[in-house]
Amino acid sequence: MPPARNRRHTQNRRPGGPRKTGRPQDLVRRTAFDVIRAVETRDAYANLLLPSRLRDRGLTGRDAALATELTYGTLRGRGTYDAVLALCSDRELRRIDAPLLDVLRLGAHQVLATRIPSHAAVATTVELARSVSGPGQAKFANAVLRKVATRDLDAWLEIVAPADADTTTRLSVAHSHPKWIVSALRDAVGAAEIEDLLAADNDRPRVTLVARPGRATVQELHEAGAKPAPYSPYAAIMSEGDPADVAAVRDGRAAVQDEASQMVALALTEAPLDGPDARWADLCAGPGGKAGLLSGLATQRDARLLAADIQPHRAALVRRAVDDRAGVVAADGTVPAWRPGSFDRVMLDAPCTGLGALRRRPEARWRRGPQSVAELGPLQRGLLASALDAVRPGGVVAYVTCSPHIAETRVVVDDVLRKREDVERLDAPSVLASLAHDLTELGNGPYAQFWPHRHGTDAMFLALLRRT
Repeated sequence: MPPARNRRHTQNRRPGGPRKTGRPQDLVRRTAFDVIRAVETRDAYANLLLPSRLRDRGLTGRDAALATELTYGTLRGRGTYDAVLALCSDRELRRIDAPLLDVLRLGAHQVLATRIPSHAAVATTVELARSVSGPGQAKFANAVLRKVATRDLDAWLEIVAPADADTTTRLSVAHSHPKWIVSALRDAVGAAEIEDLLAADNDRPRVTLVARPGRATVQELHEAGAKPAPYSPYAAIMSEGDPADVAAVRDGRAAVQDEASQMVALALTEAPLDGPDARWADLCAGPGGKAGLLSGLATQRDARLLAADIQPHRAALVRRAVDDRAGVVAADGTVPAWRPGSFDRVMLDAPCTGLGALRRRPEARWRRGPQSVAELGPLQRGLLASALDAVRPGGVVAYVTCSPHIAETRVVVDDVLRKREDVERLDAPSVLASLAHDLTELGNGPYAQFWPHRHGTDAMFLALLRRT
């Protein structure tokens, strides 16, 4: 197996070089650039904005695939490309106009991590620089990118991330993660696996679908071209194509949902409880992924789900995801609109830094800082305390985060339970193993942690807590 850093950049390469097309290639690059700028200036999410831009501009097939690769590849590799650009520019990066710097990053990605010939990558990027910043800046871009093209990526990494650099700096530059994230992830996964985890964060994630129970079947997804998934009985994996082309997805009977997200929802439904099992709740339900799965399972078991989200527009998204029996309200989970002990099962997918989903949302690594962890901590603790109050004695709460950061996972749970004597921790890995026998390496319990490099999923954390 090649080293992690080489494996990452090999997997990010497109399968072929440029081709002749009737559609101007500058539209493909302009689309990628526009999305990257929106991420930078408007806090847009690439995974939400890019599909609409592709549709608006009529980009399909290989043009759409190239625009997608350029967008995500540039966002993922920004840290590495900045280190290279800093050596190739006679200006400090902070003195380069922000739009032009994004053009240079886009060009560096094409030169260093795709099969587009260097001369074509430089020429098309210089034309983009001309349209964005004018002729003078285009000459500057040409000079910088020609220097970038004098070495391949591995040769540059030997310079910008040398073996004798301190470990955190080397991993940060080689795998394009801020240093604070490298340190936090190493604390969570251990030094032996950190490089594999960082490399996995830069792999293209597989597109996983969920067949919402009672509305679609996995067989229907298979017939549409999706393949079996390893863990969830409701999941199927798309190897290519647009999920919107699948009829069940178009109709809202199926959706895109990471397999770890499906599995933590299923674990809540299978965790052992004492007493009745008719009232379920999802306290931070927007935009509706877990609620959509839970509502279908609740209906099949003659239970009813109440889904809540503090933001009315997110609650509206949840309404489109759940079935007709589910209730949806716009409500603050920390100031509940329900009586204590109202529910038998409660899902709390707490707001977090999203460090577990960097494959799908690469911009999150540049948007967040270590202060975000501290800022979210009180909210996470308040929501968990509220969720435990909302469940009756004998009922179960699932505390979930899409982050492996220790301060957002076990520390939160341990802090809240330290103040209570009416909660027991269930063994989450055992519950998950009962759902999928091949699902291992989740930790020694009582908590469970999914990992991209181990499971091919987001780094989702799960604690199952039962009121006594």
